[in-house]
Amino acid sequence: MKVVLLAAGIGSRIRPLTDNKPKALLDVAGFSILERMLTNVRNVGLKDVVIISGYLEEQLKTFVTSKFSDLNVKFVRNDVYSETNTGYSLLLSRGFVNGDDFVKFDADVIFEEEVLRKLINSHFETALCIDTNIHLDKEEVKVITDASGMVLQVGKKLDPKLCKGESIGIEKIGKEAGKLLFEELERLMKDKANWTEYYDDSYTTLVNKGIKFGAVNITGLKWVEIDTHEDYDRAKQLFS
Repeated sequence: MKVVLLAAGIGSRIRPLTDNKPKALLDVAGFSILERMLTNVRNVGLKDVVIISGYLEEQLKTFVTSKFSDLNVKFVRNDVYSETNTGYSLLLSRGFVNGDDFVKFDADVIFEEEVLRKLINSHFETALCIDTNIHLDKEEVKVITDASGMVLQVGKKLDPKLCKGESIGIEKIGKEAGKLLFEELERLMKDKANWTEYYDDSYTTLVNKGIKFGAVNITGLKWVEIDTHEDYDRAKQLFS
């Protein structure tokens, strides 16, 4: 199983902290977001990692080379990171994934090891991590599931009243799902008008095409998606 880490973005909502540093390298209680993430990857036995980089990528390369020489890390640059979003960046990992299963992280999510361990040990070939103890609003990537816990829809625009919880930005994608996912992203990204789209809506497309997409409940485990200064303060408190 391979690892895809999306780290191309600027992190504009948390400026000035990201004026001279990628968000993935922000310190949270003594360790950067990226260091915690790759340590978790190492601890669960994964080794092959691709980092989709862009903004201040040399800092990311220097850090990874110095701290994680035991991992097989490749960098793929998103040259248009300022004009694109996560859907475009995820498509750039296609050659690295090369038909294998993979785990995908958003590089601004800090999480404890058990979150990743629970995901990869789940019986689902394809699944996302979901937290059900969240106040759902317009910013959250929301998930609708059926009675058995299988994903029906994913996206920010869903009605919170119909949703089970929030997708935290960590997924396991099986071979069949990956093939369809990259085909869908390629179709979308041919049109420059779609460059700013997130990958999340494509997960709903997979479900509509027959992919069984599980929801792994990680409620109660520690994680924070760091978009704002308030998120950053909460992460430092939670992981102190």
